[in-house]
Amino acid sequence: QVQLAESGGGLVEAGGSLRLSCAASGRTFTPYPMGWFRQAPGKEREFVAGINWSGGITDYGDSVKGRFTISRDGAKNTAYLRMNSLLPEDTGVYYCAASVEYSAVVGGKAAYWGQGTQVTVSS
Repeated sequence: QVQLAESGGGLVEAGGSLRLSCAASGRTFTPYPMGWFRQAPGKEREFVAGINWSGGITDYGDSVKGRFTISRDGAKNTAYLRMNSLLPEDTGVYYCAASVEYSAVVGGKAAYWGQGTQVTVSS
């Protein structure tokens, strides 16, 4: 089992920045591909970003390309999401995900999910 714990959410004004963290614990002797999703009230969960086990491959949802950056620290078993130029439409609960297969993460079918952290962007 792998446990994921997100942190770093909060309230920020439009145009501001936040950095989310996702710490993995449990069976972390093998680095897992990881990713971020978000869900706004009344909307479906949306893929935000993914990163493979080595950090050499990253993918982004169209709405965040050029503004968000995903990274990871293997030694700390932690993934990060740096969010710049935030917009009110970026508001939502951000979830961290991890799975053995990178395709499962990107496809929203990851085996492990965190509890989520709220991000609110005011206009």
